[in-house]
Amino acid sequence: MAASFAEPPVTDLVRVDVVAQGRTVRVITAGEVDSSSAPVLESHLAGVFEESLDELVVDLCGVTFLDSAGLCVLAAAHRRAGEKRVTMRVLASSRAVVRPLQITGLWQLLGAEHVESTSVDQSVA
Repeated sequence: MAASFAEPPVTDLVRVDVVAQGRTVRVITAGEVDSSSAPVLESHLAGVFEESLDELVVDLCGVTFLDSAGLCVLAAAHRRAGEKRVTMRVLASSRAVVRPLQITGLWQLLGAEHVESTSVDQSVA
């Protein structure tokens, strides 16, 4: 009998929740953001930009893996935020996210913030 190595559904890889509080929108992402799941994050961010907002917070504290596809989504969101004059904040707590952002120079460009995951959990409530 041959083993089957089917890819898990994209929805099993990443979870994206969008929480609006006034004119601030928080996009909370958890799981793996790679070439197969990055379009899910991209779709949610595109939807956010369809609304009127002053601030976008991209919370990556629950992300366990971030590759170049996810980095491209973040860079595109940053560009779009600039075009729409929206303040964009990126929050990260794990090395799996911080390191790729630092290596590519996106850490500085995005103005990413290193936060403790417990403080982020409390600020969402």
